[in-house]
Amino acid sequence: MMFVPHALLVLILLVPLLSASAAYNVTYDTRSLIIDGHRKLLISAAIHYPRSVPAMWPGLVQLAKDGGVDAIETYVFWNGHELFPDIYYFGGRYDLVKFCKIVQQAGMYLILRIGPFVAAEWNFGGVPVWLHYVPGTVFRTDNEPFKYHMKKFTTFIVNMMKKERLFASQGGPIILAQVENEYGFYESAYGEGGKRYAQWAANMAVSQNTGVPWIMCQQFDPPATVIDTCNSFYCDHFKPISPYKPKFWTENWPGWFKTFGASDPHRPPEDVAFSVARFFQKGGSLQNYYMYHGGTNFGRTSGGPFITTSYDYDAPIDEYGLARCPKWGHLKDLHRSIKLCERALLNGQPTFLSLGPSQEADVYEESSGACVAFISNMDDINGKTVVFRNTSFYLPAWSVSILPDCKNVVFNTAKVGAQTSTVEMIPTELQASTASANKGLKGVQWQVFKERAGIWDTADFTKNGLVDHINTTKDTTDYLWYTTSLLVHGTEEFLTSGKSPMLIVESKGHAMHVFINQKLQVSASGNGTVPSFKFTTPISLKAGKNEIALLSMTVGLQNAGAFYEWVGAGPTSVRIVGMRNGTMDLSTNTWRYKIGLQGEHLRIYDKDDLNSANWVSTSSTPPKQQPLTWYKALVDPPPGKEPVGLDMIHMGKGLAWLNGNEIGRYWPIKASINEKCVQKCDYRGKFMPNKCNTGCGESTQRWYHVPRSWFKPSGNTLVIFEEKGGDPTQIRFSKRKVSSVCAHISQDHPLSEDMIESLQKVETGYPYKKKASVSLNLKCPVSTQISDVKFASFGDPVGNCGAYAVGECHDPNSVSMVQKACLNRNECQVELSGENFDIELCPNLVKKLAVEAVCS
Repeated sequence: MMFVPHALLVLILLVPLLSASAAYNVTYDTRSLIIDGHRKLLISAAIHYPRSVPAMWPGLVQLAKDGGVDAIETYVFWNGHELFPDIYYFGGRYDLVKFCKIVQQAGMYLILRIGPFVAAEWNFGGVPVWLHYVPGTVFRTDNEPFKYHMKKFTTFIVNMMKKERLFASQGGPIILAQVENEYGFYESAYGEGGKRYAQWAANMAVSQNTGVPWIMCQQFDPPATVIDTCNSFYCDHFKPISPYKPKFWTENWPGWFKTFGASDPHRPPEDVAFSVARFFQKGGSLQNYYMYHGGTNFGRTSGGPFITTSYDYDAPIDEYGLARCPKWGHLKDLHRSIKLCERALLNGQPTFLSLGPSQEADVYEESSGACVAFISNMDDINGKTVVFRNTSFYLPAWSVSILPDCKNVVFNTAKVGAQTSTVEMIPTELQASTASANKGLKGVQWQVFKERAGIWDTADFTKNGLVDHINTTKDTTDYLWYTTSLLVHGTEEFLTSGKSPMLIVESKGHAMHVFINQKLQVSASGNGTVPSFKFTTPISLKAGKNEIALLSMTVGLQNAGAFYEWVGAGPTSVRIVGMRNGTMDLSTNTWRYKIGLQGEHLRIYDKDDLNSANWVSTSSTPPKQQPLTWYKALVDPPPGKEPVGLDMIHMGKGLAWLNGNEIGRYWPIKASINEKCVQKCDYRGKFMPNKCNTGCGESTQRWYHVPRSWFKPSGNTLVIFEEKGGDPTQIRFSKRKVSSVCAHISQDHPLSEDMIESLQKVETGYPYKKKASVSLNLKCPVSTQISDVKFASFGDPVGNCGAYAVGECHDPNSVSMVQKACLNRNECQVELSGENFDIELCPNLVKKLAVEAVCS
């Protein structure tokens, strides 16, 4: 064992945390974590504190707990905390201690992945950009400057947690800590230095004496002092390198991230549940969803490059904090079923049984007689009937059935009984603030500030040739101006022929706007797969002196890969063809450089903006389709309490703020219509990020989350910087709202509340009694009720939520029965019984009940 108990407690844990002062011992064996002498089966959920706001944290944590989760997992974001060497920030969204204590108050465990390299589609992988410019530094290898700063920050965080008594050994919620992150993928690129670094990182972490185990995920040669863990869509076949370590899954990806210009990935809930059930079937004991709530990459925190501002991740809790149903509910049912198996899974002796070419059972039996079975069908096309212990069981394709007593199926991963929620973005017009100075005028009054293309003040420096964008800005801004001039002789043929010369630009990334003589000529960009780009475009030149101004832009910095900190950006070649003297290579010209925008330097987006003289009021309609334009308006919050998104579909590309808070980058660029998208996802078979995409030909991200806690009752300052041109009069707030709920369940559905309760009683000595019928459950959001039943059919209804239709078999009393049970209630339960429906209808048919109800 790697950890020696600090104190042995004899109390059996009835809840995850007894109190903030009762220290408890965390160790492990080959099966699981052991907390105060008891093996624990743990379901964990990733919620990253800076990807939401403090006002959301209690609700997010509680919603995870309601979903059957035991622990919350988060990274620690180094570059959000150590802004400059030894200058630390832990306020607002970065209040790590507050987040940890909210988890503790909810009675949950915490897994703290300190890293401090995190990847996570986060800017620069979470490492501060300033560290790249400390002389002699090479990231993530046996490099003294990097190791010095990494150890210093890790120690700082550990000491902060100790001071607040947040480790389990002190009575806190933290039961595991992580050092480094997925280093196994890249270690070989660093040679022997990589091996030495991995060993050093583990030893450094363990020397912190936290009293809890340390993990290293995706580490293929883990030091003996840490637990190696798995990150993947499936980890059932993963085995830790050491036979003395438990089987942990630190990242189960229930969805995937999104990049600007790409379609929207989705992972079906049936497949997520299949992967989890298979993991526990094959001896796993701790599983973490990455992400359970993805949240938002506020400001300029997204990495990639090209990761969207939304980090929704198709997670069980959506970006705005609402349960994504049926995924959240289906996994809740799964967790509850797995928990029924905990004792036998962790203490029983496993037996493997082959039941067919792609069918198998894993049985765990205790000496006491307790028995648990997981029966799998890995066939990704056909369902199969298998015989287990002289009983036939039907298994849909690509599914796992869970039998907590080796007799009765309480859950099958392919049978979704949880409700589906229809979520809409309801637009609301921007309302002029009652605090506005022009409150006598109708409508929102916009103020405007116009940027000059190119050098808006004196140049920061002049240089022959093109410089690297990132090395110049050091990520203090997305923007860098490259400006040069070109003298065109009056005898040039193109001046009279109408045939324009062509500008050819090559760039390492990420995006660019080209201005000639203050006029926008063209915009170009790379993408999330290939950040670099090259373009050729006709340009308008005049006789005499011409100013060429390139606005180079980053869209988040590289966040992973071997030597990723050396990946650059910005133009590498600028040429003009079609002139009398042939090709003109401007790459070696004298270029003048300006870092950032004038509005950024003036901080005109700040809530305490003292540069009001720079803003120009617009008495009527603000200018539209104008590049390099800042817009400001005083607005009231949209009515109600629903989450809010900023609708930017009619804008081009830029940045947005509310009351000085960074909403983030907006860019409603469309995904290619030629990408592969699906109308309905087939959950069967192994999932890959491009398997179940939607949104081809549509905007990658239309709405941008604006947390309710950022709004004041009135007088909210909305600031937009538009790079290439849009229509600010079309900007809207939209409220995210559950408009209807659906459920579709069959008579042979394995899971029912009564069955679970009965099996739980078996655990305490009561006899098991299976109930003959199942129930359909519906629930509207808090403060809303079921106001209408749009559809109800008991029989063989067809279709999906929003498009149900009556089949050939239908009980005509279905609607009235559901109305009686559900109308004017926040939630309801409808039993598929003879008391409610005509059970004798359509003999020999396994009947179903489908319902769609309106919440208002």
